[in-house]
Amino acid sequence: MERFYSHGKLLLTGEYVVLDGAKALALPTTFGQTLTVEGIDEPKLSWRSLDEKGAVWFEDEFALLNEQFARLLTTQNDNPVSKRLINILHAAKKLNPEFLSTKKGYSVTSKLEFPNDWGLGSSSTLLNNIAQWAKIDAFALSHATFGGSGYDIACAQHDSAIVYELNKTISKITPVAFNKAFENKLFFIHLNQKQNSREAIKTYQENKKNSKAIIVKINALTQQILECDSLKAFELLIDAHETLIGTITNQTPVKQRLFDDYKYAIKSLGGWGGDFILATGTKNEVSTYFKGKGYHTIIPFTEMILESH
Repeated sequence: MERFYSHGKLLLTGEYVVLDGAKALALPTTFGQTLTVEGIDEPKLSWRSLDEKGAVWFEDEFALLNEQFARLLTTQNDNPVSKRLINILHAAKKLNPEFLSTKKGYSVTSKLEFPNDWGLGSSSTLLNNIAQWAKIDAFALSHATFGGSGYDIACAQHDSAIVYELNKTISKITPVAFNKAFENKLFFIHLNQKQNSREAIKTYQENKKNSKAIIVKINALTQQILECDSLKAFELLIDAHETLIGTITNQTPVKQRLFDDYKYAIKSLGGWGGDFILATGTKNEVSTYFKGKGYHTIIPFTEMILESH
C-alpha cells in the first residue's frame, strides 16, 4: 500500500494579484487530504472518496483495458466528479506515460480532513497527491487541469508559511516564519458558502485596473505583515490590503458589505465572496458577534494553521 498526503491552504495576502506576479503570503493548514493506493488483480481502477467524517461522497470504477489507460478510461454515467477525475488522470498519464501501465489494477481511497465546502483546497490536495502517486510535477498537473497561480499546490507541499511569487509560469516559493504574539486574537470564520475560484479569477480578469502600481503596494504590505509585531499594526495593514484589492477588482470589502458594525479588523481570504474570512478580536468577542450573525464555524488561528518555525 502507498499513502500520500497534502496540506490545505489559505491565502493571507495577494489574492487575485498573485496571478499577475504579486508576492503572496500563503498559509498551509493543519487540515489536508490523504490518498491511499493498493494494487488489485483486476484491470480496473476502483475509486472511493471519503469526507471528513469517513462517509463515502463519491465512488466509481474505471476500466483499464488492454493496458492502454490513455485509450479508454470511461464510465457509463455523466457524473461530473467522474469526468473531472478522468481528466486529471489522463493529464497525469500524459506527463508520465508509465503511470497506470501495469497489467493489474488499483483500489484508491481519498479522504478529506475538512468539509468540502470550506475552500481549503479539496482539488489542490487531490492534485498534489495524484502527482506524488504518478511521480510527476504537481504544478504541471495543475496547469494542465485546473489552472490558477499554483500557490495552493505550494501549500500542499510545505509545512510552514510561504511567500509565493509567480513569474510567468515559474513559481518562486520562499518558506517564512509567521509566528505572532497576538495569534490568540486571530480567528477564521466560514461564510457558509463556497467560493468558485475559477469564477473569482474570471471576475478579477474582467475588472482589474491599475494592477502594476497596486502590486507594488501589495508586495510592500505582504512584507510589512510578515514583519509587524503588534496587533494594531497588523489590523491597519490588513485594512489597507482590503482597500487595495477592492479598488483593483471593483469589489466592496467584506467588512463594509456584511459586518460594518464590527469594531475590529476583518480580511477576505482567497476569492472574495465565500469561504473563510480572518477576524481579529478576543475569543469571546469574535464568538458572540459572528454567531449572532449566523456564522457558527469559527476556528482559532492556532488550530487552523501549521506552526511556522
